[in-house]
Amino acid sequence: MNKGNIIDGKKLSQETRIRLKEQAEKFEAECGRKIGLAVVLVGENPASKIYVSNKIKACEEVGLKSFAYYLPETASKQDILNLVEALNDDNSVDGILVQLPLPNKADEKEILARVSPKKDVDGFHAVNAGNLLLGNDSLSACTPSGIIELIKSTGCEIAGKHAVVLGRSNIVGKPAAMLLLQNDATVTICHSKTKNPAQITSQADILVVAIGRKEFVKSDMVKEGAIVIDVGMNRDNDKLYGDVAFEEVAKKASYITPVPGGVGPMTITMLMSNTIKAAMSGKR
Repeated sequence: MNKGNIIDGKKLSQETRIRLKEQAEKFEAECGRKIGLAVVLVGENPASKIYVSNKIKACEEVGLKSFAYYLPETASKQDILNLVEALNDDNSVDGILVQLPLPNKADEKEILARVSPKKDVDGFHAVNAGNLLLGNDSLSACTPSGIIELIKSTGCEIAGKHAVVLGRSNIVGKPAAMLLLQNDATVTICHSKTKNPAQITSQADILVVAIGRKEFVKSDMVKEGAIVIDVGMNRDNDKLYGDVAFEEVAKKASYITPVPGGVGPMTITMLMSNTIKAAMSGKR
């Protein structure tokens, strides 16, 4: 029998969406319109199509209005920028999400920077990232926000714990570290240049793994009784694997997220939460 208690991201997501639906209904009653989320998809990336479809379904479940914009892979950077500017000016749109990756990754930075920080429900804009660093209230990246909710759902206190984040991406690693710091954890970040990462990860009370390598974290890298959050989504022979060797680590961890069914559902739920937050901030 596994020692680790499974953190059920699907269940937590469903519970959270019930509360979000109540908030969305209250907004609609007060403002006479639904909260709106615009999703921009460029090209034919199959995984991106699935993600966009899941986000639209989540909008329906929570009671948001979704606006889906599908642009061909041949769309120019200016075409995308023009659409983003139009959505920035559209009062029926409270949140804007440009689905990544874009066909031309070189354009991503400029396009994301053009999204209004007030509608940046992905939390990727430099203004929102800067506010997160400063501890100001802001729209925070969805996956890291979901990670915090997953940890809190265990009933374990974050304050005073040693949290180790394995990975330093702008989308997960860095903002996750900042949110853990805001919750009064002592935070260490490990990355590809860290020497002997196992020596550090094995000291973590809370271990967040977002390195993008199939089952990289083994049981010898984990402290007895740690909370382990696996952000990895690695596909191999049509099966999904996390960044953590689940079966062996679960025997050592006190709580652990599965893949799939852990972090993923909460990421989309926090996108809904951010969209509602953006709407409430700019009530009109």
